[in-house]
Amino acid sequence: MSPTTSETAQGGRRLVIVESPAKAKTIKGYLGPGYVVEASVGHIRDLPNGAAEVPDKYTGEVRRLGVDVEHDFQPVYVVNSDKKSQVKKLKELLADSDELFLATDEDREGEAIAWHLQEVLKPKVPVRRMVFHEITKDAIRAAVANPRELNQRLVDAQETRRILDRLYGYEVSPVLWKKVMRGLSAGRVQSVATRLVVERERDRIAFRSAEYWDLTGTFATGRAGDVSDPGTFGARLTAVNGLRVAQGRDFTSLGQLKEGLNVLHLDEAGARSLATALADTAFTVRSVESKPYRRSPYAPFRTTTLQQEASRKLGFGAKATMQVAQKLYENGYITYMRTDSTVLSDTAVAAARAQVTQLYGADYLPDKPRTYAGKVKNAQEAHEAIRPSGDRFRTPAETGLTGDQFRLYELIWKRTVASQMKDAIGNSVTVKIGGQASDGRDAEFSASGKTITFHGFMKAYVEGADDPNAELDDRERRLPQVTEGDRLTAEEITADGHATKPPARYTEASLVKELEEREIGRPSTYATILGTILDRGYVFKKGTALVPSFLSFAVVNLLEKHFGRLVDYDFTAKMEDDLDRIARGEAEAVPWLKRFYFGEGAQAGAAQAGAAQAGAAEAGNGDGDHLGGLKELVTDLGAIDAREISSFPVGDGIVLRVGRYGPYVERPTEVEGGTGRRADVPDDLPPDELTVELAEELLAKPSGEFELGPDPETGRMIVAKDGRYGPYVTEVLPEDTPKSGKNAIKPRTASLLKSMSLDTVTLEDALKLMSLPRVVGSDPEGVEITAQNGRYGPYLKKGTDSRSLETEDQIFAITLEQALAIYAQPKQRGRAAAKPPLKELGTDPVSERPVVVKDGRFGPYVTDGETNATLRRDDDVETITPERGFELLAEKRAKGPAKKTAKKTTAKKTAAKKTAAKKTAAKKTAATKTTAKKTAAKKTTAKTAAKKTAAERSSANAE
Repeated sequence: MSPTTSETAQGGRRLVIVESPAKAKTIKGYLGPGYVVEASVGHIRDLPNGAAEVPDKYTGEVRRLGVDVEHDFQPVYVVNSDKKSQVKKLKELLADSDELFLATDEDREGEAIAWHLQEVLKPKVPVRRMVFHEITKDAIRAAVANPRELNQRLVDAQETRRILDRLYGYEVSPVLWKKVMRGLSAGRVQSVATRLVVERERDRIAFRSAEYWDLTGTFATGRAGDVSDPGTFGARLTAVNGLRVAQGRDFTSLGQLKEGLNVLHLDEAGARSLATALADTAFTVRSVESKPYRRSPYAPFRTTTLQQEASRKLGFGAKATMQVAQKLYENGYITYMRTDSTVLSDTAVAAARAQVTQLYGADYLPDKPRTYAGKVKNAQEAHEAIRPSGDRFRTPAETGLTGDQFRLYELIWKRTVASQMKDAIGNSVTVKIGGQASDGRDAEFSASGKTITFHGFMKAYVEGADDPNAELDDRERRLPQVTEGDRLTAEEITADGHATKPPARYTEASLVKELEEREIGRPSTYATILGTILDRGYVFKKGTALVPSFLSFAVVNLLEKHFGRLVDYDFTAKMEDDLDRIARGEAEAVPWLKRFYFGEGAQAGAAQAGAAQAGAAEAGNGDGDHLGGLKELVTDLGAIDAREISSFPVGDGIVLRVGRYGPYVERPTEVEGGTGRRADVPDDLPPDELTVELAEELLAKPSGEFELGPDPETGRMIVAKDGRYGPYVTEVLPEDTPKSGKNAIKPRTASLLKSMSLDTVTLEDALKLMSLPRVVGSDPEGVEITAQNGRYGPYLKKGTDSRSLETEDQIFAITLEQALAIYAQPKQRGRAAAKPPLKELGTDPVSERPVVVKDGRFGPYVTDGETNATLRRDDDVETITPERGFELLAEKRAKGPAKKTAKKTTAKKTAAKKTAAKKTAAKKTAATKTTAKKTAAKKTTAKTAAKKTAAERSSANAE
């Protein structure tokens, strides 16, 4: 029991601990001289990362899991190795303090960090929990004046989540290692998110397009027309002889009309004949239907809606959005960015309403403040909506921000102000036009319009859309002022062909929206989840679309067939409900974990009975209570056929397999026990693009190892191969050749020139390549000149002086005279003439500078002239979209400039110390060196800890 506040010495020294150094720096400026503000640099204590970190007293399963499942799931916590020096520093500061304020974030994880700090530091002074959701002077001082106690329920709820995720990850991931590939991971939310992306791709693969046609007409009123009353307008054919014309929504994903529909499916011939028959038709207005239009403002941002809008409007990924938002929060510009609430405080409402009046006028201010009810079922307990901080909102221009921070602040500011403005109002109109064709058929066209008479909140903000072809809310479509019976002339009638499209792949924004709507996981962790599935190679990006890899197909296939309930959407959402019941004190953690892990209780008997009859795989998909026995599922792996779960039919007997070294296609051989023909599949090929035709093309290409013939001098076989870094030739060494140790012999190897290919390279070519570098001759001073093929192309080398050659042929053809002529020319200093860009992407929305793709020393990259971002493995120069280019630049800016290391300085100081030490006695020298080493180690540890601040919190919370 900590001492009470009254026991604290008046005017004593108070230690305030926050998570990050940046946050500490800002808060320090708001508190008086009696406060010391220090960062924990993220989590200081967590479950061990491996058996090596577990104390020796623990053995068996506890060492492997870091959780004692046999004794009420007691977690084993260890202080992170890179945080020990920081913990020591905090203890030293605490020893000189009279009171401790734990000022970590006000959510489950922040509460857990505060609890761990208290457990590790073991303070003997009063401890206060200091909470705030914005970093302003008033908010910080109010938090100091009104502390509370630690919320143990929040701590227990977070601990239960952490244990659950550890059990899930550490038990299921090894199954993936054994049956699919080493290094894979499974997670309670990441695996479900991956399944969503894979299912969407399956739908795209199964999709069959349907073709349908209709007509578009341009009709004239006969009046000159103006902006408010156009003289012409467009309308689309909707019915023929009273029968509705089929549209895309009327077809199934297999390209067939849905059953039970009474519609007319026009083909090209039918559409063109009808257009011809309507060429001289007199049309009249059959009906005009007008309805009032009203649109209310959008709720202020919460974490997920901010991520979605930043993706749509700014091209930011979820991770980049949270990185920029973190900086805005820590520097006092916005409120806490991990929140599921749309509620604004009274102070914020007053600030927003004041700016509405000031910037847009009293006509745009509603009589009463607007309130927004929370829609998130599993909402975090803390915070209000994301908004500008303070009791008076700074306009974007007043902040002095630039780049990504300015753009994101402006988005938040606009959304917040707009949320307290009046509705937009107007009218929506539908006009139907009819006429009789020359062949007697009756045709009806329809046109829709919208006019906004009062823009209301749209003056400040309009929400974006996931569909790039969607019409935004503030878009007007004006129709002429016509009445029923008015005559119209058809200026043009054209036949239009359409094809149904497969379901769109998820983007980061739409996947976040899907997870939230299904109530899977916590919205505040979605950015981490997206980062995990991208980093693990389960998903890659094609433009902004998330494309599942073939590897993810194998992983999801295994999980669906043998751990069905663990990746079931309803099951995962129900688990989230249970965890929130524990947080509210309505359920106990230990009994719940026992049921999940061991399957205890009434449902366990059913699960075990099912397992006895059908094996663990069936038990994993059993009905009944959503909590089964995880341990039993991962114990019996006999039912899992590794080859089966990694094999997918392509067609015509060709099978796609996911091997330990990547995906490949195989055509089985008819010879019993024989090996079929195989061909590697590019890692970045979208699964829905692997057709039978492409598979045949891949199989027809030369692959594997080609014997070119024996080297006439050594007798060793020379082979051509296609390697990870391109095609190359090498020699086959005898089996008894030592491959390691001092006497190891490496085979001669050489990359093919750009002008060569595997199916045309000859033995003569290979021997020439492996003979490089070629000695051209010596200069007058006797220095040898050689011609070589390097990473950046062909070149000459004389000592340390290298000169580029223009073509690869010169490597074998250049003479000594020509080489000396090249060296007689002055060496080009500085940069050579800039290469032309590989592709132009347009103007960056943040820097407003042109963005291009260039070829750099380490591969292609995008740049706006200020920021450079290397293309990822899954990006391609030919297919990269402007949105993807802008996103890469946004992520790079969010990381900030690379921090320069102090290696050179350290080296100089070390050298100076050693020089001085040599002049002293041996004993003194040893002592000096030891001290220097400790000092360097402290600096290194502190620096490493600082770098890991942001990453620490995310990784500890990964699901």
